[in-house]
Amino acid sequence: MHFEAATKDWQKSPITSMTRQSWIEAGKYLLEGAFSKITSIEEPMIVPRSEFAITYPHQGIPSSQLEREKRAEEFEGLTRTFFIGCMLIRNDPDTLIHGIRITDYYARQILRATDPDDPLFVGSYEQMQALSGEHRNDICFQQTVETCALVIGLWACREQIWERYSKKDQDQIAAFLQDWAIHATVPQNWRLFNMLDLAFLYQNGYPIESSLMAEHAAAILHYSVGDGWYRDGQSFDYYSAWAFNTYTPLWCAWYGYEKMPELAAAFEKQSNLLMQTYPDFFDADGWTNMWGRSGIYRCGAVSPLEANFFLSHPAANPGLARRIASGSLLQFLSRDDFLVDGVPSIGFYGPFSPLVQPYSCAESVYWLGKAFLCLYFPEDHPFWSAAEQAGTFSDKTGPVKVTVLDGPGLCTSNHPANGETLLRTGKVVKDASDTRGMWAYGKLCYSTKYPWEAVSVSEQYELTYEESGRECSRIPNALFYCGPKKEVLYRRAFFSLSTGTEMHWLDAMDLADFPVAEGILRCDRIRLCHRPSRLTLGSFGFPDNETTVQTKEGPNGEKAMILKGTDAMGQPRQLAMTIFAGWQDLSLMQGTGSNPDSAKSLILAASVRYQHHYDAAEPHVLLSQVLTREDGKDFTEEELFPIEKIDWEDPWQSGVYGAVTLHMRDGLIHRIDYTGIEARLTI
Repeated sequence: MHFEAATKDWQKSPITSMTRQSWIEAGKYLLEGAFSKITSIEEPMIVPRSEFAITYPHQGIPSSQLEREKRAEEFEGLTRTFFIGCMLIRNDPDTLIHGIRITDYYARQILRATDPDDPLFVGSYEQMQALSGEHRNDICFQQTVETCALVIGLWACREQIWERYSKKDQDQIAAFLQDWAIHATVPQNWRLFNMLDLAFLYQNGYPIESSLMAEHAAAILHYSVGDGWYRDGQSFDYYSAWAFNTYTPLWCAWYGYEKMPELAAAFEKQSNLLMQTYPDFFDADGWTNMWGRSGIYRCGAVSPLEANFFLSHPAANPGLARRIASGSLLQFLSRDDFLVDGVPSIGFYGPFSPLVQPYSCAESVYWLGKAFLCLYFPEDHPFWSAAEQAGTFSDKTGPVKVTVLDGPGLCTSNHPANGETLLRTGKVVKDASDTRGMWAYGKLCYSTKYPWEAVSVSEQYELTYEESGRECSRIPNALFYCGPKKEVLYRRAFFSLSTGTEMHWLDAMDLADFPVAEGILRCDRIRLCHRPSRLTLGSFGFPDNETTVQTKEGPNGEKAMILKGTDAMGQPRQLAMTIFAGWQDLSLMQGTGSNPDSAKSLILAASVRYQHHYDAAEPHVLLSQVLTREDGKDFTEEELFPIEKIDWEDPWQSGVYGAVTLHMRDGLIHRIDYTGIEARLTI
């Protein structure tokens, strides 16, 4: 059964109706399933498990590894549900869930988890080393991650749990935290876990090594690429949000402002820079895009909007932040398929294994509990007292708003005509075999209403050719960012880029695209050496629930296909794909189990065949567009066929060299010029 708030306020929250009390109700709703199998405060938080093939504890592994994974799972269950539990405890320490007073439960389980003599002890760093069989000092373990969740929870309900512990109990917990805080960490967002552990210890009068804190904090700051974004390892994704820009404001408040004001000021600046553009990563309903790894964390992506208010000089718009946070929460909690046995599924909506990573367990999903940071604020805080605001989507008849961030190579477009937000990424490199990685990071476009399809041609190019007597298919394994020229965003997609001692590539696509009212129009140029070959490009995945299919032809020979139907919740959906110059065919593909929104799905796919090596007369530029809408109205002829005339600067009219100018029916002119992008390739 989906969540329905009993408390609503359409005056203060005219978009979502959600109030502070609504959020408390949502927190209890989420913990109902977690506590459904708990019969006493002595039992660890192990939730019902529905996925066994990918997540841990893994099957058929050595006993020492299984022991290590079981301890990590118990700790994840405790600390990640505590993200929500601590806020409920803070608001009402007598909160009961399934007859258990959760204040007593978490207080008891925290002591058991940190007591070396208790069977439920989650382990010391040295013990985990022994179980792993690795005695290197640079090996890392899941406990480091979870200690940070633990200290956030203890800080949030300080009076209800931490201050009620005896000095002996506090010392026990502190010793456990100290052990993990000073040991190895992953040299990216994980450093923040160590930083908050150390800051919590400092807050509570325990000595820490300030030089270690400085090393971690300086390293975190150096991952910044501007506009509030941080590079996490090699990637850009929501870890910039639910790690860097959620934890750094807390660190500033706990430690930085007092002890390292220069670094704290830098982190505050980064958070406030993020507030200028981050709201535009969400759509008119506040929905979160399915993008990057750890998609099971879902609405946790809103947490930096809330964490910004822990800073001395926050820049977030409180009414806009609450509208987005509540909208994202309802995106998931309002679906009937969100819970499995009362627990958030291992997926995005319902169970969906293509986005799941093996570092997750059944309890990992409660990382989404970071969204409940907002319950730290009292009723009269601006986050709750301000009226909801629609931000960019206030004017439903306004133009598309495009935001380009050169540092992370990200481009958002907010489309008032259909209320969607589209995301185009530009700095992605994966191993050629990492198809799932490219689905999560390297689709050509991500939509808040059409989550990515686990099919290679969906919003990706697929190159098919014959090699050594057999058919081979490849999708790009890298996107390089070239930046915008006026309204056109330029990127390059490489097929099977080799990143050995010398970088080689044979096949690539020069990508050039710009937004239209209800989607993206593409004017991409081939850089193919493998011929004969076939190139295919698909649309977003479309939930197939009694879908109707319509085909239309345009005045200049264009072809469009339109899909009409509903999503899994019965909401109207409509998708159209139009092919213009270069493409030969437009067809319909079916998917099963590849769409996070529906058991069955459809993809519109454009295709073209290349016969000859280095033939300038064959089409080099491929023009297409994908449109979507959710209001039930039909697309107009002008929307389906928006190009009135194409001007080519080469005699073959193939786009082999020179610019291509598109004269649109609405009077706009778009000039696509690939000159100079070679010098601007960045990763």
